[in-house]
Amino acid sequence: MGQKIFRRLLVVGLPITLGLCAWAGSSWWNSVSGPSELTVSSRANDVEDAKTIQFQIPPGTAAQTIGRNLEAAGLIRSAIAWDLWARWLQLQDSKGGFKAGNYQLSPNQPLEAIAAKIWRGQVMQRSFTIPEGWSLQQMATYFEEQGFFPATDFLAAASKINREQNPWLPADLPHLEGFLYPDTYQLNGDQITPTAVVQQMLNQFQQVALPVYQQAQNKTDLSLLQWVTLASIVEKEAVVPQERSRIAGVFTSRLRQGWTLGSDPTVEYALGIRQTADQPLTFDQVKIASPYNTYINPGLPPTPIASPGLASLKATLYPENTPYLYFVARYDGTHVFSRTLAEHEAAQAAIRKQQSRTLRSE
Repeated sequence: MGQKIFRRLLVVGLPITLGLCAWAGSSWWNSVSGPSELTVSSRANDVEDAKTIQFQIPPGTAAQTIGRNLEAAGLIRSAIAWDLWARWLQLQDSKGGFKAGNYQLSPNQPLEAIAAKIWRGQVMQRSFTIPEGWSLQQMATYFEEQGFFPATDFLAAASKINREQNPWLPADLPHLEGFLYPDTYQLNGDQITPTAVVQQMLNQFQQVALPVYQQAQNKTDLSLLQWVTLASIVEKEAVVPQERSRIAGVFTSRLRQGWTLGSDPTVEYALGIRQTADQPLTFDQVKIASPYNTYINPGLPPTPIASPGLASLKATLYPENTPYLYFVARYDGTHVFSRTLAEHEAAQAAIRKQQSRTLRSE
């Protein structure tokens, strides 16, 4: 009888004891870190300030090890208090557990807020934005400058064609130029890898762009690769939205007649440069021997030269029916469109003259 009572007291008393220990640990923590509640308060997200630390928890890390690592990183003051709080969480939610991943934590957060964040797996999220018209090289430079990963790692990932996961991609692609959809993305901290970024952008292309092409397949002679390639050139040429379909119409007409496209951005892509108003392409540069040089090679280059946005993709499928066969940039974002070579050369001369006057007056 007495032994049964003792065992019953032991079973009932253990949770109470652990709860009191957790309360004591929390009270001790609050005495050095400020007042808090046993449950995570609404201010938990408000205390994060500019001083944050990226904290990584590998899979399979024990709760005690997490506490010691948090203490070593200066995020909590006592691994003992962490152990008490971890036991309290386990009593409250026996099916839960601390989740592996990358976390953005602040030493100004209360211990219980940090614990709850890791318990719930609220891993760090990072966003990135890829504008329309960026090339793989521009993306790679951006990711390196933002501290995501080295540019070379991104370019390597963008050169691997995973056909099992992306069977819709055109055959014989040397890289994924043009098929990484320009948009704003968010990734969890444990997913910030070149391969994950590339796949997310491919998924977005498949969801947003590919259906546009599939719906118009019976209205266009362009293959998927040709469509994206032409759209990438339109993207690089068009600056003001109202000219996009007209530029697409000019290129479509020239392709039908078997002419060269004569697009400056294709030469810039071949050379890895970007011309400016005061440093335009030279005649020697325009003559460069490259499959991407659309001044000397008729038809389209072998791959896209950038990632086109949805507007350029649509304009390429539904180009303006225009009599124009030429256009030249005014350097203000707009273009002069011409029907004949004589008109085009006159427009070029007028723009050069105006540009010369502008440079002299500066």
